[in-house]
Amino acid sequence: MSRHVHKRSRKSGLPPGSLIHIGEKKAERTKITIIDYDEKNFEVKEAKTVEECFPFKETATVTWINVDGVHDDEIIGKMGGHFGVHPLILEDIMNTAQRPKLEDMGDYLFIVLRMISFAGKKKGILSEQVSLIVGPNFIISFQEGEGDVFDPVRERIRSGKGRLRKMGPDYLAYALIDAIVDNYFLILEKFGEQVEILEEELVSDPGRRTIQALHTLKREIIYLRKSVWPLREVISGLERSGSCLIKESTGIFLRDVYDHTIQVIDTIETYRDMLSGMLDIYLSSVSNRMNEIMKVLTIIATIFIPLTFIAGIYGMNFDFMPELNWRWGYFAVLALMAGIGVFMLIYFRRKKWL
Repeated sequence: MSRHVHKRSRKSGLPPGSLIHIGEKKAERTKITIIDYDEKNFEVKEAKTVEECFPFKETATVTWINVDGVHDDEIIGKMGGHFGVHPLILEDIMNTAQRPKLEDMGDYLFIVLRMISFAGKKKGILSEQVSLIVGPNFIISFQEGEGDVFDPVRERIRSGKGRLRKMGPDYLAYALIDAIVDNYFLILEKFGEQVEILEEELVSDPGRRTIQALHTLKREIIYLRKSVWPLREVISGLERSGSCLIKESTGIFLRDVYDHTIQVIDTIETYRDMLSGMLDIYLSSVSNRMNEIMKVLTIIATIFIPLTFIAGIYGMNFDFMPELNWRWGYFAVLALMAGIGVFMLIYFRRKKWL
């Protein structure tokens, strides 16, 4: 299924809060991983059933429950029901076409993010929805499939380095958002390399493949902008929400990731302007090349006009043409035609038409 088109016909006529998965199924089974920690202790395990997550709702430690695969409505429904998540929020989790957003539900915060990955030059960039439920002592993250950019966060929790083990779930939420934003810079670096290669090709030898690559990159940057632009509002909303779930000490870190988001957006806008300019350069290059071809053809035609005129005169079948009886008439006419051609070439060069 195209990433730009998501079939919603399955939800037609259903009441709000109906748990119907919309999007591409990126996992064969739903995998639930639990990481529970405090400053001194750390535990990680894979839950065999969703019920294994329930005891962590009221613990004094911080718990990160990660769910890979949002296609199973039974698991999503049980998880949301026990942790008090509104059915409309669960509906948004299973609808993977959401734009980044923040909703303050009082007892918890609901955050939607877009995690971007680079799948190669042919496949371009891929986007995956990441949903976060931030509670008083837990975070539940929902991903479309296995594989993410959170391994550095897991390693920091495992090693106990830094302040992550000393802070609450709000700081963990910041760390997850920061990991996603930092990954944007890696994607933009690879994107920038493609832009530079295309720019060199555009100047040296543009062709049909160039314009195809240019349109592909322009489509990718528009999709990337759509995924990143709303994130600025999400982070700003977290910083200014006034929710008791976000501590004041976390605010400075949210401001830092907000600055990083602005840098990402500025870079995207720069690439967008560059691609638009490159498209204009390509069209101008094609037009200039056509003008050069037409100029050469016009000069050739102009040179041959008087030569054709002379050849036409001596090709007439009149009986009385004195030059036809000259011994050197043929060579004289050829010399005259060659002289006219050379003279016109010299004249065109002095006029800088060649």
